[in-house]
Parts: sequence; C-alpha cells; structure tokens
Amino acid sequence: MFSIVKIFIAAGIISFVSWLAGKRPELAGFLTALPLVSILAIGLAFWQHQDMAQTTTYAKSIFVAIPLSVVFFIPFLIAPKFNLGFYTCFVGGLILLAIGYLLHQKIMQVI
Repeated sequence: MFSIVKIFIAAGIISFVSWLAGKRPELAGFLTALPLVSILAIGLAFWQHQDMAQTTTYAKSIFVAIPLSVVFFIPFLIAPKFNLGFYTCFVGGLILLAIGYLLHQKIMQVI
C-alpha cells in the first residue's frame, strides 16, 4: 500500500510539471529544479525505513549528485551553436550523465 502512495505522489508531480511545461516552460523548469522530489523522497524513505544513518547517506548522495547531474543539459546549451538536433542532445546528455554517475560513485567512496 505504501508503495502505491509513493507512486501516486511521484506521478502527480511529474504529470503536473510536464503539463505545465507546455503552458509556462520557465516556471516548469524552475519547479523541476527545486528539490521537491528529493524532499519527498527523503521524508518517505525515512518514514518507511526509520533509519537515520541510511537517510543521511541518501541525502549526501543527492547532495553530491545534484551538480554532477546538470551535465545532462550541456548538449542542449551548445545545440544552437553547433546545430545539434534533439536526439543528439538527448543521447549526448545521457552519456555525460553516465560519466557523472561514475564520478558520483568515486566521490561517495571518499565521503
């Protein structure tokens, strides 16, 4: 039952922001950048597991991942200058994101 509640919360947020992107893309982008999902996920994870050490590690992982995850957007930022299409940007962003994940794993081993 708890998993179903989490699914509906996440789906509701994603659905709302993706709908809003068609109406007000700047606001949708700002809302997407907010740590709303992180806040909800941390709260729900603690509520479900009641483990502060695990929750702290989870929060640290998010903190480290945030700056690394923005590399996904680099191809979109340079797209106009290099005349890149959507799929090139999307796949390039995913490749950069995979590299960011590998860096995340290394950093998490240190902290």
